[in-house]
Amino acid sequence: MISVTKLLLGSDYYGDKLRYNTDARGNIHGTSNGFGPVVVWNCTKSCNLKCVHCYMDSENKPYAGELTTQEAKRFIDQLADFNVPVLLFSGGEPLMRRDFFDLVQYTVNKGIRATISTNGTLIDKSTARDIKKAGVGYVGVSLDGMGDNNDRFRRKKGAFDDAVQGIRNCLDIDQRVGLRFTINRYNYNDLNNILDFTESENIPRICFYHLVYSGRGSEMMKEDVTAEESRAAMELIIERTLDFQRRGKEKEILMVDNHADGPYIYLYFKQKEPERAKRIKALLQTNGGNRTGMAIGQVDSFGNVHPDQFTQNYSFGNVRKRKFGDIWTDCSHPILAGLKDRKPLLKGRCASCKWLDMCNGNFRARAEAATGDFWESDPACYLTDGEIA
Repeated sequence: MISVTKLLLGSDYYGDKLRYNTDARGNIHGTSNGFGPVVVWNCTKSCNLKCVHCYMDSENKPYAGELTTQEAKRFIDQLADFNVPVLLFSGGEPLMRRDFFDLVQYTVNKGIRATISTNGTLIDKSTARDIKKAGVGYVGVSLDGMGDNNDRFRRKKGAFDDAVQGIRNCLDIDQRVGLRFTINRYNYNDLNNILDFTESENIPRICFYHLVYSGRGSEMMKEDVTAEESRAAMELIIERTLDFQRRGKEKEILMVDNHADGPYIYLYFKQKEPERAKRIKALLQTNGGNRTGMAIGQVDSFGNVHPDQFTQNYSFGNVRKRKFGDIWTDCSHPILAGLKDRKPLLKGRCASCKWLDMCNGNFRARAEAATGDFWESDPACYLTDGEIA
């Protein structure tokens, strides 16, 4: 995750202390020394929608074998023992889990920041109040286009309107909320509109995700944007970020799942604003690029531990049988060990890239989906051969 506002404007938000910490790169098992990783917990696979790019391949049905309430609390105890700073409740749709609020409050009481990734359609006024009462630090609502375009992705008419109302219900009670938008060929032209929407609705945060070819998203590999479109999207986001700042509109804007964004932002300013570029480069080197299997990990609804939510074809153990911290620090699995020291294993353009210290090989799940080799080049890197040489 790359904070565009931090790089461009020096703004400080909660996540920046985890992403731009001077001792972060020395820790192969967490966000920084003394802390474990940010953990994404897909607490249920059930979902009221059936999105075309869902990495979990979720459906509106129960899934047998998911962690019980007591098992989930023992898992949260394990995270607290390992000093995990953030637990992101995801799904499926996390609000479909009946004990959701009980587990959120338990997490907060353990000193872990609780956040939610949701489709937003179930957040009525009462649920918004419950979210705030439980102590949720942030609610990320997924929108993948405006109006009918979003509904086509969600495969449900009215999903956009329901999600927007969910966002408004959070804003009405000062519950921090923001958008999640996955860029692809079918919503690329909605980028400007979605940024306008964040302004008109006074939404303080938006995360732009690059498409990862995982789950049902694997079927969209050919629907990803081109390198030229990625570059244009990044330039638009840069200019809109600066425009928001010029007009006094506070927005936290982040890029997720493609660490080529970092060097591209640096190169964008290198000639025109060298001092700003110098600060950007220093922050990117401090961040260290993709830290899947290091500073971020995932646990599925059945208790299996994975490198991240998009790489569920590799499992390192189950929290029902071993503590999360013991699993996360056990480097006997070649994939987990490789992720913690990946540079010698990378191939192709990634192996020889001059920006490796800023990017760390980009996204391995996407590389494997496209080539069949976990350590091959990420095909979504949009930097030219000249720019990486």
